[in-house]
Order: sequence, then C-alpha cells, then structure tokens
Amino acid sequence: MRVVGLVAVQHRDPSASSFGRHGLSDQQLLAIFRTMLMHRTLENRGFQLNRQGKIPFASAGEGHEAVQAGAAMAFARGKDILVPYYRDLGLDLGIGLTPYEVLLSLFARAADHSAGRQFPHHYASRRLGVQTISSVIAAQLPHAVGAAYALHYRGERGRAVLTTFGDGATSEGEWHESVNFAAVHRLPIIFLCENNEWAISTPLAKQMGQPDVYKRAEGYGLPGVVVDGMDAIACYAAVKEALERARSGGGPTLVEAKCYRFLAHTTDDDDRTYRSREEVEARRKDDPVPRFERLLLDESILTEEGMEALKRSIREEVDEATDRAEVMAYAPAEDLYRDVYADGWQPWRGEE
Repeated sequence: MRVVGLVAVQHRDPSASSFGRHGLSDQQLLAIFRTMLMHRTLENRGFQLNRQGKIPFASAGEGHEAVQAGAAMAFARGKDILVPYYRDLGLDLGIGLTPYEVLLSLFARAADHSAGRQFPHHYASRRLGVQTISSVIAAQLPHAVGAAYALHYRGERGRAVLTTFGDGATSEGEWHESVNFAAVHRLPIIFLCENNEWAISTPLAKQMGQPDVYKRAEGYGLPGVVVDGMDAIACYAAVKEALERARSGGGPTLVEAKCYRFLAHTTDDDDRTYRSREEVEARRKDDPVPRFERLLLDESILTEEGMEALKRSIREEVDEATDRAEVMAYAPAEDLYRDVYADGWQPWRGEE
C-alpha cells in the first residue's frame, strides 16, 4: 500500500524544481489545467441550461477535476479503453471529447453520438475508445472486466482498461465480482475509485465500516494505492504507474482517489437536506482548481495574463459550442425504432 502526494514550492527552473512533476512537461501541466477548467465550465453551463429550462437534467463533478484530468493524461489514446461512470466529464474531455460533443448530448440533438437517446452526461465514443455509460451503479464494471479479458485472451500487450466509479459503487455486488475476476485472471485493468465521501445522500460512515477503499485490494490479491484526489499530478502518477503495470502483464490495480463532491448529486437533488453548508464551505479550502492554478503561477509556468487569456478562451469555446449545439435539429420521431434491433424494429413479424 502506498500514499502518493505533492509538495509544491516557489521556484521555476524545471531541472531544479522540487515539486513532483513525475516527468510532466510545462505543456502537459497546462493541458491538465485546461481540462480541469473546461470540466468545471461545462458543468456550470449544464446547471445554467437546466435552470433556464433548456435541458432536463445535469450532473456535477465539481471537486473531481484533479482526479480526472490527471488520469486522462496517463491514458494512452488509441490504445487504452475507458469505461467511465456518469460523473466523469473531465476524464472524457481529457482524452479528447469536445465541448461541442458534450453540448450535443445535453441538448439531446440528432448529431449526438447516441442520436440524442442517451441520458445527459452519458457519453460514448468509438473514436476515443470510450464505452457507453450506464446509470445503474457499478453496472459498467463487468463490461470493463470483459474488455480487459478480451485483451488478455488475445494476448495484446501495451493496452489496458481504465474503469472508474464512486465510493457508493463499492457496496454493489458487481464491484466485488469484477475485482475478484480481474485479480484471479490478472487482467490488464485499473479500478479507479473516485471517493467523494457521498453516495448520493449517504455519507461514507453509513456505507462501510472501513472507509479506506484501497485496503480492500489485499483481500482480493491485487495492489492497492491511495492518492490525494485533489492533487492532479499525484493522480497522474498513481494512474500512470498502474496502467504501465497492466499494459506489461502485471495485472490489475485498485486506485482510490480521495476527493469531495462540492455540489448536489444532480440538478434534481437538494444536498441541503443531508449536509450542512458549513461542511461544504470548510472543504472548499481543498478545491483542486485554484490549488493547481496557484501551482502554475507560483512556478511561473503561466503568467497572470496567460491565466486570464486561458480562462477567456475556455469561456468563448463553451459559448460557441452551446450556441452551435442548441440550433441543431432533434432526431425525427420516425427514428425512434432505428438501431434497436439488428433486423429492424419488428423482427418477430418475419418476411412478408
């Protein structure tokens, strides 16, 4: 078991810098931060559109930005497979999903990957290697293990599956079955738990007697790692090491990233009914976005002017994507039964 962390100090020379870069260049650090900012900006836009009555629903991952942006930087595009859960907007953005694709999903337009049929924030992309998302808690894990088993069965090295879930999913039978199967067969898969301390309205203390999810790994016979989920570089390092082990035949790893969910579960939830504003405000001191922003500024990786320009470009990109997606057409009603069955929507009728 290991704990991965980051200590940042104020000086610039990368060769002499004492903050843990883990091999990341300035450009990669900026890319991580851009993903974090885009994640937060797009989720805020989703809440705004919901309050305007333009979309029916939006979910929130505010507080998860560092976990997801760091993990995305470790993901090998074109090789690895991502099997995410519904709070993984930042991870999807980090591996190549565009703001326009996100807005098409939120508006349920015909040009969306699923033709507007999927729930908001349930992205899928064959191009990026992202499997479709299910709202059923932990239901994606057997599918992730199946994908990893296929890589193992075909003898493919250099590829791995990254699957994610919240702390609440670890109470589901599918979670235990999936981790056990992966451990027995030494599959190339990483189980990344984004532990935000809340399973919708159920606090961690009422979910499990042992609050450290990573400690369960030992019982299944695989490595377990815990990482500060508010630290993007630490998350990158932990996921990178686990992915490299999996790609080289070293088997699965359980990584627990401890973070916090700052907003309500979704736009349909009122978290004031189960936690105080004082609790949430107290946890804001750990907010990963301003934390990473301070690091970039303190290390002179980005100037104040450059930071403002980056934020402005993201706002403009989100505005443009929103306007472009909103005017796109809905799928026609007659498309309702398309692609439901392989042989048409009335396969039981046979040939006429």
